[in-house]
Amino acid sequence: MIETAFWKKRKVFITGHTGFKGSWLCLMLHALGAEVTGYAQKPPTDPSLFEIANVRSIAKTVFADIRDLRTLKKSLLSASPEIVIHMAAQALVRESYARPLETYSTNVLGAANILETVRDCQRIRAVINVTTDKCYENKEWIWSYRENDPLGGFDPYSSSKACSEMVTAAYRNSFFNPEAYKLHKVALATARAGNVIGGGDWARDRLIPDCIRSAMKKEKIIIRNPKAVRPWQHVLEPLTGYLMLAEKLCKKGPLFGEAWNFGPNHEDMKPVAWIAKKISHQFGGSLAFPKNPKMKRLHEASTLRLDSAKARQVLGWHPRWSLETAVDRTITWYRAYMDGRNMRKICDQQIEEYLANE
Repeated sequence: MIETAFWKKRKVFITGHTGFKGSWLCLMLHALGAEVTGYAQKPPTDPSLFEIANVRSIAKTVFADIRDLRTLKKSLLSASPEIVIHMAAQALVRESYARPLETYSTNVLGAANILETVRDCQRIRAVINVTTDKCYENKEWIWSYRENDPLGGFDPYSSSKACSEMVTAAYRNSFFNPEAYKLHKVALATARAGNVIGGGDWARDRLIPDCIRSAMKKEKIIIRNPKAVRPWQHVLEPLTGYLMLAEKLCKKGPLFGEAWNFGPNHEDMKPVAWIAKKISHQFGGSLAFPKNPKMKRLHEASTLRLDSAKARQVLGWHPRWSLETAVDRTITWYRAYMDGRNMRKICDQQIEEYLANE
């Protein structure tokens, strides 16, 4: 449960706030009364949730690259936050095959830059580096991955996030060591979330936006890997986990400075085709499962499950919406968008509903 009073006027610095998850996080923090500064490049998609929901009006915004250490340091020192949530990333598996060097420089050097900058800001008490459930060495087995399982990554994106985890661990050991907490007063953690869905995602090569785009154009929905199993969850689920973790880092310090999984209930780890059928049924589209031997097949994990027992037992976090509910709220959002509704109001309504569903 989020402690609403904790966030009143709390200064929070978010990197990657112009993205899908980052925009929802800004909206959520605004609803809780926090003061948000965001640092990111301009929105990565058009349309974007950042523009549709007018996130700029509720978050002081710096448009810059996470790899620009000078600008990042200036911006962080100026914001003087107590909490830093690092989300800036090249976040797409298939894009990482096309741009591997950019993926590594953004995801690895970017993480090092934010942690190096934190060292110079005396007011910061909690830092969360948001990585991914794909940072594990995926053995394609039926068991769910826990925080102490080996890191790895077949593709550039996944391995870059495993590297980001290792960079975080190195900075924790070297500069934010729990044994010296009274000197540096910084608690540092990483967060690994499942596959998020929700309104306002327009990224390429992601299931929900691909389905929505095809449905809006009345085209067949092309499904690459219909049997692939993923830990689906609404975007508000892990964001709530990040905020609960940030509270603990501020209050309890290094006791919570480690890796945390935030994933759905076991029954909500569904194959891709399950989600696609839900979307096609609601929007009247049809599915296509191409088997074109000329199509360049890029490796994507067939099975990925996440164990969130630690977050449930230690943080008291748990999923509030079933996958059925998450898909329903996602469809509701896109229908409202297609109808020309006030999307800031729709987002605020969904956040209010979610937070009330304890």
